[in-house]
Amino acid sequence: MTIRVVVADDQELVRCGFSMILDVQPDIEVVAEAGDGAEAVEAVRRHAPDVALLDVRMPRVDGIEACREISAGGACRTVMLTTFDSDEYVYDALHAGASGFLLKDVRRDDLVHAVRVVARGDSLLAPSVARRLVEQYTRPAARPRRPDPRLDVLTGRERETLLLLARGLSNAEIAAELVVSDHTVKTHVGNVLAKLGLRDRIQAVICAYETGLIAAGDPPPGGAAWPGPSPAPVRN
Repeated sequence: MTIRVVVADDQELVRCGFSMILDVQPDIEVVAEAGDGAEAVEAVRRHAPDVALLDVRMPRVDGIEACREISAGGACRTVMLTTFDSDEYVYDALHAGASGFLLKDVRRDDLVHAVRVVARGDSLLAPSVARRLVEQYTRPAARPRRPDPRLDVLTGRERETLLLLARGLSNAEIAAELVVSDHTVKTHVGNVLAKLGLRDRIQAVICAYETGLIAAGDPPPGGAAWPGPSPAPVRN
């Protein structure tokens, strides 16, 4: 099955470079390019791609608003392109429905991998982006002193699963931590997303911080440090 992609970036060289990398893959076809968010939304409507690769900052309609409009359609998933040091609206893009983030200096193999991951319905977020995003956009003063009542719909084990998701653990790692099977973890993850009305694992991470279940800077289980700056997906 061929993955159909729209690439949107107001810098022609960046846009063409990403398109060339993707279009030579045997399972990926770039069906359209766009120079701004409005063109991206129109290209998605016209070509019905599986994935839209969107620059966060674009003229006329920026990547966040384009992501919101595209995500509202439901079928096409979005990956945001960002130079994170200068982008102030990454958190808003997650709320708009983005399924992943890539830094613009991404390696070609990671770009291809990201498109495939998102196309199959998973999410992808570099740990460096996740850590800095959470620390920058989740203010301690805004968090409740204890978990939000929204979490009351979760069982104790589902709440544990959400906590471990927020700390970046894969299903296999969560299974080891909770001493349950991978199948049981998949069930818990599915229940968490359904009960909280979340689209994917990235939104689950946001929810965990917003509801006070976890605080920025909290260590992963066992006191380990946050993962290093090399890109990696939010794993399934």
